[in-house]
Amino acid sequence: MVITASLVKVLRNKTGAGMMDCKKALTETEGNVDLAIDWLREKGISKAAKKADRIAAEGLCGVLAKGNEAIMFELNSETDFVAKNKEFLALLDSLGEIIFNSGANNIEEAMKLDIDGKDLERILADATAKIGEKLSLRRVSRTVKNDDDNFGAYKHMGGRIVTLVVLNGADEEVAKNLAMHVAAINPKYIDKSEISEEVIAHEREILTAEALNEGKPANIVEKMVIGRLNKYLKEICLLNQPFVKDPDLTVEKYVKQAGGNIKSFLRLEVGEGIEKRSEDFAEEVMSQVNK
Repeated sequence: MVITASLVKVLRNKTGAGMMDCKKALTETEGNVDLAIDWLREKGISKAAKKADRIAAEGLCGVLAKGNEAIMFELNSETDFVAKNKEFLALLDSLGEIIFNSGANNIEEAMKLDIDGKDLERILADATAKIGEKLSLRRVSRTVKNDDDNFGAYKHMGGRIVTLVVLNGADEEVAKNLAMHVAAINPKYIDKSEISEEVIAHEREILTAEALNEGKPANIVEKMVIGRLNKYLKEICLLNQPFVKDPDLTVEKYVKQAGGNIKSFLRLEVGEGIEKRSEDFAEEVMSQVNK
C-alpha cells in the first residue's frame, strides 16, 4: 500500500509523533490510522521506559480553586526548557482540571484515575514519549473550605512556586496578599502553637551547642539560647513575620486590621526535596544531539 503524505499528516496531527515514525507506523499497519496510533503508543511506552531512570526535578506547580475546593500539584520535567513549551503547559492545565474534577485528594488517588480508558501513569508515559523528557506527577493535595472562608491562591514565575491560603473573616484580596507573602517569605507554621516540642527541643540543642562553641560562659548560655530561639521561632511563624507589602506591620497585625483569621496555608516549590544531578550543560546538549 502507498502511504501518502496526507495520511502521514493525519497521523502526525493525532499523535504528535515524528514524520518518519508516522510513516513507519502506517507501513507496519497497512495504512490503518487507528492501528498506527496503537503502534506508536507502544513505541512511545518503550521510549518512555528508557527515560525512567532520569531525574525530573524541574517543571511547574499548579493551583486551582473553584467554589469551596482547591487543589495543588507538581508536574516535573527534566529541564526548565521543556517546562516552558506549549505541550507541557497544556498538559499542566489538563491535569489540573482532571484532578480537580475527579475528587482525588492525594497523589495515590490521582495516579489511579481512569481517563478515557487510560490511567495517569499511561498518560504521562505517552507525554514523555511525545515531548522527549521524563515527566512525572509528584505531589497532589486538596483543600476544602467553608462557605464563609476565602481562598487566596498565588502563582509565581508561571508556577515555580504556588501558594494557597484559607482565610476567614476577610475578603479575597487580603487572602491573595497573604498568598503572595507566603510565596516570598516561605513560613513553616502559622504560629508557635503548631510547632512540636520535638522541633523546639532539637533547635534548642543546636543553639546551645553553637553558644558553647563560641566560648560563652555557661551562666549566660541559657539566656542567649532563649533569645535566639525566640528569634528563630518568629522567623518561621507566619503571623510573626513582617508583612512583605508593608514591613512596618507584622502579618498578624495586617490580618487583624482586615478582621481576618488565617486558618491554613500551603506552599509548593518545584523540585524541593529532590536531589538534582549536576551535569555539564554542553555535554547534556551533545548527548541529545547524538541520539
